[in-house]
This record gives sequence, structure tokens and C-alpha cells, in this order.
Amino acid sequence: MIKFIIRSKLKLVRKMDEKIITIAKKIKNAGGNLYLVGGAVRDKFLEKESTDEDFCVTGLSSREFQTLFPEAKIRGKSFEVFDLENKEFALARKESKIGKGHKEFQIETAKEINIEQDLARRDLTINSIAIDVLTNKIIDPYHGIQDIENKILKATSKSFREDPLRVYRVARFSASLNFQVDKETIKQIKLEKEELKTLSKERIFSELNKALESSNPSLFFQVLKEAEVLDVHFKEIYDLIGSLQPEKYHPEGDSYNHSMIVLDDISKLTTDTEIRFCGLVHDLGKGVTPKEQYPHHYDHDKTGGKLVENLSERIGIPKNWIKSGKEACKYHMKGGIFEKMTPSKQAKFIEEVDKTRLGLEGLSLVVIADKSRGNLGSVQTTFDKIGKEMLEEISGKNIIKKYPKIKGKEIAEKLHQERIEWLKNYYKINKK
Repeated sequence: MIKFIIRSKLKLVRKMDEKIITIAKKIKNAGGNLYLVGGAVRDKFLEKESTDEDFCVTGLSSREFQTLFPEAKIRGKSFEVFDLENKEFALARKESKIGKGHKEFQIETAKEINIEQDLARRDLTINSIAIDVLTNKIIDPYHGIQDIENKILKATSKSFREDPLRVYRVARFSASLNFQVDKETIKQIKLEKEELKTLSKERIFSELNKALESSNPSLFFQVLKEAEVLDVHFKEIYDLIGSLQPEKYHPEGDSYNHSMIVLDDISKLTTDTEIRFCGLVHDLGKGVTPKEQYPHHYDHDKTGGKLVENLSERIGIPKNWIKSGKEACKYHMKGGIFEKMTPSKQAKFIEEVDKTRLGLEGLSLVVIADKSRGNLGSVQTTFDKIGKEMLEEISGKNIIKKYPKIKGKEIAEKLHQERIEWLKNYYKINKK
């Protein structure tokens, strides 16, 4: 099977841009070699479109490369990267950790460093594959192709632990590729718990955001949970573990399991990562419920907002997301029982939610995912459709036109009363 995959993908490799072929030939004539590396190679074997192509140059010094390609733009502080033909070219390098954190590395580039040595410093075996641009030869010293076939994520070497950001990268790859993480790599992640604290908010949010873009975002948290590092930056999510719920309404288990199901379900309903985040955090309040109150979670819709703020401060969540997340906490319970409300409370609810950033449609997605319990299609909301119709038919302009003599607070009061009457009439008509 693996050999078949290699043969089939070679057809894709041969479609390499002619400009890159020309560059590779020039490098070859100067005594070097050019390889396609990293995610672009992985994506070829996964039959996925790759937005970026990175290349590794062996056998040349930085000065020799610049002499060959004086038009190349140089960037990078710790090591040089060359931009050429809208692609990234880097010299083969080795790295050694010299301190704590994500950036404390000593970089060594030399024409004597070969492609296998360069691949050894990479995080996962699936990202440690190279293809010779001119010969199409595949260099796979760590059996990354086999791991792609088996849908498994493995650390390339013990150097995996030198960069704590790789913990969140692995979790994110698990979510985006729907791959499992092998046990040895989980063990290495566990050992990174303290070093994770050195990461910047920007780096953490970047990986979370990419995970939320995937079709299986819950896997991001499942990996961290299995490796016992979920509580480092996602304590509010961690606190949901063991938070018992009424079995009658939540056969899926504790609040953590419920939140993961909601997250995956809402990801089937929308690609908007902000709304997906709302699905993730809507029940955070359940994480601080006193155990003596289990399985009930009184006022969790009220306590959740502060927890959204705490989580967001720790990992650099954008302000707009914080606002929407707090709104999801506050209104998802009422959205779930909208049909049981009186017309007066329904009108007030619709008016309030319509003014939020999340809005009626956004809240509807949260409520559907919250109540579906993994069975999307079994739940429909009405407040978004009824609300939209009501707000269009009974607007401030309509009231001012209908009652030209009223002013100030009287307008708002009359508007609210007219909407209550509209709802009563709506239900009379729709019951017939």
C-alpha cells in the first residue's frame, strides 16, 4: 500500500513549477541540492492542496547561495531565509537548545549538513520527509509516509522536547488531520508541562485558532487532556472534567464531554471560528459548581462570563470573541427554553439578543449544538426565525409613524408592547 501511495504521489511531484526546476539545476551545477520539505510534502501524500512550499538547500553556504541568486530577499534573525519566486528557501541546519522556551536555540548552518540531519530537527515524522526536486527521490528516514498511512502522529526524535510550542502543534495537527498521537509522543508532551508556561499568548491562540478551523476541534483538547497538560493554559476547560450533569438530559457524561460534543457539532454548522469558540465556552460556568450541588448547575449561565474572561486573558483571545463567548454563556439557557416563555419574556429576550454581537442567528447555532447531543437535525430553534420576522414588522420607525405624538421612553415602551401583541397574534395564527 505504501509503495502504491509513493508511485501515485510522484505524478504530483513531477508537476513542480518550471521556475523551481531551473533554480534546482542552478544549485546542482554549483555543487548543491534542492529539496521540497515540510508541510508541502506531507500535503502531497495526503492529497491536499498546499498554500506554501518550503525548500531546503544543501551543499551551499549562505554566501554561495546569494551569489547564485542576488535577487533573493533575505529575512530572519536567528538564521537566514531567502524569498525567491514567492517561495521560501532555507539552508540545511541543525539546532541545539540553549535555554528555556520557544526561541532559545542555537542555529548551525553549514554546507556539510545533509538533508537527513536537517529533517532530524523537525517536530513530527509526517513533517520530516523531503523530495529531491530534480530526481523526485523521496527521503523518509523516520518513516513519515507509513505514519501518514496509519494516521498517527509521532515525534521525529528526542529533540521534540526542545520546543514547547510543539505540544500545541501536535494537538492542532491531531484536530486538523484527524490523526491519533502515539503513546511515546504523549509521554514526551507530559514532560513539557512546565516549559509550556514560557509560551506567548500569541503563539497559543494561533494554534487554538487553527484547531478551531478544523472539522474535529475537540481532538485538540483531547490530546492535551490525555497528556495531562490541559490545565496549563485551558484551566476553565479542564475544570469541566468530572463536573456531573443530570443523566436524563446529558447521557454523554460530564460537562467536559458535553462541551467537546457541542464544539464538534457547532463546527458542522458553521466555519466561523468565533461562533465555534462560543460553543466551546458556553458551559464554562459548570466548572465552578460546588460538588454538593451536582448534578445541577444553578446559575452557570451567570458565572460563565467571568470564566470566559479568565481563559481569554491567559491565551490572548480577541476582544470580539470574548464578547460573543460571554453572550453565549448568558443566553444559551433561555434560548433553549424559548418556547416555554410568555410572549412578554420572548419579546424581551429577542430584543436583548438582537443587540448582541452573537445575534439571534449565532445564538441559534449554539443552542442547536447544545441540545443536539451529537444528533444534529434533531433540534430546531424558533427564536431566530420568529425574532427576525417580528423585528422587521415591528420596528422603531413603524412605531414613530404610527404614534407620531409619543417621544423618548414612550417609544421604547410602545415598541415593546406592540411586539408582545405581535407575538400573541403570531401564535394564534400559527395554531390554526
